[in-house]
Amino acid sequence: MFKLGQRVVIVADTFEQGLPIGEYGYLIARDRNPDSAFAWVIRIPKIDKQIPVVEDDIALEEKLLEEEAERVSREALLDFALATRNEALFRQLMGMSEQEEAHDEPAKESMEEFIRKVNLKAWI
Repeated sequence: MFKLGQRVVIVADTFEQGLPIGEYGYLIARDRNPDSAFAWVIRIPKIDKQIPVVEDDIALEEKLLEEEAERVSREALLDFALATRNEALFRQLMGMSEQEEAHDEPAKESMEEFIRKVNLKAWI
């Protein structure tokens, strides 16, 4: 996954070490000690320090950019579907299928029947 010398972005601070989240650093060493919780040592040029981090605290810059591009394109398609009232595209983007829609309708009918039964009992 990661290679020495790669540029990474700090995305979390699991052990509350005061990591500058959102800043970039470079992988300078791998910690292979099985007793250590840390997997990598990164060099952060902005604060001029080397800090050991866990693998969950860092991410590749390219991966973050891809995820952001996918999110933006999905939001744009969703806005387009809502603006053009394209129900099929909206359902596709929201992950709804015809099977899920079919399961929703009986629940509504049973809810209406339940309300009708409650109203009938209220009159008695």
